[in-house]
Amino acid sequence: MVGSVTVRRQAKRPVWKRLGSRAARRLRALWPPRYSLAGLIATVAFASVSFTPSLLPRGWAPQGAFTGITAAVGYGVGVSLAWLVRTLAGTSPSAKARRVWWILLAVLGIPVLASTLWLGQDWQRRLHLLMGMPPPDPYAWLPMLAVATAVLLVIITAFRLLRWLVRALTARLTPRMRPRVARTLAVAVVFVLVAALANGLLWRALVNASSDAFGAPDRPVSEAAVSRPLAQQRSGSPASLISWDSLGRHGKSFVASAPSIARLSAFSGAAAQRPVRVYAGLNSAPNTAARAALAVRDLRRAGGFDRKVLVVAQASGSGTVDPAAVQALEYMYNGDTAVVSMQYSFLPSWFSFVTDRERAQQTGRELFDQVHRAWAALPEDQRPKLLVTGTSLGAFGIEAAFDNLADVRSRTDGVVLAGPPSASPLHQFLVRHRDPGTPQWLPVYDSGRTVRFASTARDLWSPDARWQWPRMVYLQHGSDPVVFWDPEIAVNRPDWLVEPRAPDVSPDLSWLPLFTFWQITADMPYAQDVAQGHGHNYRTLFADAWAAVAAPPGWTAADTPRLRAVLETIQR
Repeated sequence: MVGSVTVRRQAKRPVWKRLGSRAARRLRALWPPRYSLAGLIATVAFASVSFTPSLLPRGWAPQGAFTGITAAVGYGVGVSLAWLVRTLAGTSPSAKARRVWWILLAVLGIPVLASTLWLGQDWQRRLHLLMGMPPPDPYAWLPMLAVATAVLLVIITAFRLLRWLVRALTARLTPRMRPRVARTLAVAVVFVLVAALANGLLWRALVNASSDAFGAPDRPVSEAAVSRPLAQQRSGSPASLISWDSLGRHGKSFVASAPSIARLSAFSGAAAQRPVRVYAGLNSAPNTAARAALAVRDLRRAGGFDRKVLVVAQASGSGTVDPAAVQALEYMYNGDTAVVSMQYSFLPSWFSFVTDRERAQQTGRELFDQVHRAWAALPEDQRPKLLVTGTSLGAFGIEAAFDNLADVRSRTDGVVLAGPPSASPLHQFLVRHRDPGTPQWLPVYDSGRTVRFASTARDLWSPDARWQWPRMVYLQHGSDPVVFWDPEIAVNRPDWLVEPRAPDVSPDLSWLPLFTFWQITADMPYAQDVAQGHGHNYRTLFADAWAAVAAPPGWTAADTPRLRAVLETIQR
């Protein structure tokens, strides 16, 4: 009787109350959050390691994000190891043992974290000074810790929500199948959903964000920032075969930002010519071959084959042509130059290296081959000097136009490549076969007779052997993460940390399995945000490189410092 009354009363409860109490129970299970002891121990360990120095100095915001992500990975590792130990042992630590570990975490963990944070501040200060940068604010650790904590909590919360989703789905499936099968199916369903979300919405959002930040081809350009050129020597002009609207943001900036005749004349002291600049954007033609053919036709229309120097400049992933690389030649030759380039992506180089690597190589081959074919068809005594340049992914892409070093020397009059990724085939071959006793960060190949590597102007002339013509130069700093990013360093100590180090690499940088690779990866987005002569910043070094590779008649040693001063003012 009593039981029947109870059942009748429960049945009369409103649906919204029953749903509300169920939601309340689930919220109580999620909040306040309870953290794994093993996860927190690993979090402290990983966060402490994250303060150790890398190749480049970091500001408080990048360091906070790096520490937060690293600590979150540590938490996941700790939770996973604890689960594995419990599963294998078939038991859990006693309440007394857990209390002891909690006390040890409080007594040791906080001092360890505080001391490594203090050391990290000192490492960052010394690394900033090593690269000629002002030291960070002594109180920068406060906002850095705030960012790190926020990132850590967001990541942990996201994974806890996924775990809750797995458990909820398992509970739904268990009445219909065996518990182990239900849990496996729930994990699989959640994994597929997350993968679909990552490949769809998240990936699209990331690409769109990169488009906005780095210049998708159809993104409008402020007329106040870049004006359409009227000179016939430029792509996008009224006389051009390539429409202004098809150039993309970086293409428009490239064709509109060449030095003026007045500036060139002021530098040389003689009447200058207007430099030819030709660029084909992603929307200029339907495919790579068509864009290259269009660029060559526009180059011929603009009189590019009638100049003293013709430069094939491979753009970076975002479509940017390194301004210092081309302006150095424009000033050296007083505007009697032509530069041709084309776009193959709109993402930054470090992102394009993952998504558009093959397209970069295809573009490099197609553009150079078509330019070279048109150039070779000219009478030999009427051909301009044919030069090649590329920075970052541009160096990687343009290398694909050549089979080997002999091919480079037989088809060009000089090459300067800056900050090539370690996966660049020719660069990789030359570094691996460097002369014994020369370091990976500054190798010497074949005694420097044909190709030379330089981190400073002095390096161009340090090999004793006679440098033969035509010449090739690789510019690479020992602190450039783009050059030394290599998945192999995740498991093997790289030569550049075994051999005598580059002068701008911290003596406190130590190799740790997996972690050093993660450090170098995190450095890449900020590789250019350092002082000139370090990281991925090669701006003024182009003056010395081109003076060594393709100096015009009458160029003197006194002219190179003047050119460096001009390049120093360029904003990339």
